[in-house]
Amino acid sequence: MLSSFWPFLRSRPGLPDGVARRIERWRSLAEYDRDRLPVSGRWVVVDVESSGLDAINDRLIAVGALAVVDGAIDLSDSFEVILHQDVPSHDDNIEIHGIGGTEQAQGLDPREALAAFLAFVGKDPLVAFHAPFDSTMLRRAIERHLGVAFKRPWLDLADIAPLVWPKYASRLSGLDDWLQAFSIPTAFRHRAIADCLVTAQLLVMVLPHAAAIGATSAGSLLGMSGADRWLSPG
Repeated sequence: MLSSFWPFLRSRPGLPDGVARRIERWRSLAEYDRDRLPVSGRWVVVDVESSGLDAINDRLIAVGALAVVDGAIDLSDSFEVILHQDVPSHDDNIEIHGIGGTEQAQGLDPREALAAFLAFVGKDPLVAFHAPFDSTMLRRAIERHLGVAFKRPWLDLADIAPLVWPKYASRLSGLDDWLQAFSIPTAFRHRAIADCLVTAQLLVMVLPHAAAIGATSAGSLLGMSGADRWLSPG
């Protein structure tokens, strides 16, 4: 079956054959079941590290992802990659995420890294805290390096957690605030996979309450989040 795609894959300009094959496999995957219970199935928590806080102009440095399956974190179902950087980010930026210049220079070809990311996440819904930043960084990088329009459903816990626990809505804003309020341990932060782990713990706490806020399916829970928006100039 795959061989029938070969002429098309060969015609994709600039993409290695292996990367093109991964893209086609990803395109052919079935969409997630929107009608499944929120606590059922696979959600993929995603976090990115970048060269700065400008989602439009800064560069994607690393991506982490961790699956929550049937309401439980699956540590064996995880992903982390550092993208090769021709020029490492500034020292003050490195102090935040801890990915040094040598790691950045030795990172994976962005085309290989992002094709591997697509293969890992499949067509399952994505989760982040303040998701528009992660969504925008990934959308830009994937479109730039792979030529793929990456417009996937995102669940933003910054939108959903206040609906589940409205008494905290006015006094908790950042992820660290929510982690502290629910005693979620944060031994190490601002490395993509570490941030995925703490965000996944918050997601596991949110999912059982989905029905109480009127979300009886994965699709309806996603509909309560504004995470399908992305940042754009102007």
